Amino acid sequence: MKVIITSRKFTRTTLEESDGNKVIKEVIFGPGKKKYRYCKHMAKQHLPNLTNDLMKKGKHFILIRNPLNVLSSFNKVAPPSFLELGLGNLISIYSELCELGNPPAIVDADDLQKDPQAVLSGLCQDLGIPFHASMLEWEAGSKPFDGIWAPWWYGNIHKSTGFTKPCMHSLPFPCALYDLLEQSLPFYNMLRQKIRRTGSSLQPSLPPHLPVPANEKLLAWVGDELLPRESAKVSVFDSVVQGGDAVWEGLRIYNGKAFKLDEHLDRLFDSAKALAFSNIPSREAIKEAIFKTLISNGMFDNAHIRLTLTRGKKVTSGMSPAFNLYGCTLIVLAEWKPPVYDNSGGIKLVTATTRRNSPNSIDSKIHHNNLINNILAKVEGNLAGADDAIMLDKDGFVSETNATNIFMVKKGQVHTPHADYCLPGITRATVLDLVVKENLVLHERRISLSEFHTADEVWTTGTMGELTPVVMIDGRIIGHGEVGPVTRRIQDAYRVLTAESGVPIPINVE
Repeated sequence: MKVIITSRKFTRTTLEESDGNKVIKEVIFGPGKKKYRYCKHMAKQHLPNLTNDLMKKGKHFILIRNPLNVLSSFNKVAPPSFLELGLGNLISIYSELCELGNPPAIVDADDLQKDPQAVLSGLCQDLGIPFHASMLEWEAGSKPFDGIWAPWWYGNIHKSTGFTKPCMHSLPFPCALYDLLEQSLPFYNMLRQKIRRTGSSLQPSLPPHLPVPANEKLLAWVGDELLPRESAKVSVFDSVVQGGDAVWEGLRIYNGKAFKLDEHLDRLFDSAKALAFSNIPSREAIKEAIFKTLISNGMFDNAHIRLTLTRGKKVTSGMSPAFNLYGCTLIVLAEWKPPVYDNSGGIKLVTATTRRNSPNSIDSKIHHNNLINNILAKVEGNLAGADDAIMLDKDGFVSETNATNIFMVKKGQVHTPHADYCLPGITRATVLDLVVKENLVLHERRISLSEFHTADEVWTTGTMGELTPVVMIDGRIIGHGEVGPVTRRIQDAYRVLTAESGVPIPINVE
């Protein structure tokens, strides 16, 4: 059996024959004594009206190289163009092979230089051919099959006898090629994302496991457009990158409605005003972006939105808002996300040594993205094997957890800390109303840690987790170590409320 292996795509293969189909039939698939036949093709020379035999029968792989490196090198020989680089053609070829059920392996030249043995052995595995160490070296000099272009393109190769490590210090990139680089990089990155890392030590062979696999192919709103998950990025000059300078909200979607949407937007605008943001999008523009994102993803239930408004992109790096001359950046990240805690069996908490920020330093009523205070407490919780961590205020009273507000029940009465140090959450406010409607006695006051240790029931509240029972704090079992009757009562009331209320997602019925 003869195995035809092709690299990149279509060239005229021989100078003597101009009939492409004849070349495929008589040269590429013609008779021969060797088991493997390697054919190199140039993507930009994809000839029309060729038979599909080459695409269907051959085992293909595509060699790519970062345009940042290609353009400088290419420019030394001839003026480069998008067509000459062939990346657009490579995308078409990759798609065509996939449609034929013959997806090609992809090799990046940078990876090949860094670890040739790992990449080549992985490629051989993809192609179903044996790997030999002899593939890593060769004799210097030209080859009879190089072609007439060899003196222009293969000078360095003819001097080499094996792969060389990539140069650590590249030359300055020509400014005249900047626009072409911007055009080319998206195509290169699209192909690079398709690399199968089989056998390569450069990166993991499989992507990380997603908690909800359906979120692998989602659309996120960034700025003023919807983008695929891997393309949804902000500028390195954006304030959220430069200093965590942004405000955010978390929203849940129930039964085709956005729960407490206007309340969340009220707090978003209040936070943006407190931080002196300018050029803020209108309420209607933000709602439109939210609805477009949800509808495009088909998310009408059991979904969560991370809504972020950054101060925007800067003209240069630095702290000063005077550098923010582009207006705010809006991000709408919608995901399929069930409640993130065990709301049936309950969770365990520990008390963090990290104290909740005081209003003397930063007011927690500003729902900002500078979450390092909370993250440090969460790190403590993770290291202790707990689900979350309780944070105390500067005087040692309970404030909240690293991610949620907190309530306790003692002798049938409900208690929760004042919202002095903690964020006055939307879910917290909703639960406060429900407690009153359920004719329960409610106290907002300073609460010591020992009171939580000896409580009959404890629960936390937050948009992402809803109402979550707490069954243990710092090794102390809360109540009977199970969900208490008051907790269940408020959970049920909250469930009814979310099913009945919210802002409907406008869906056009054609």
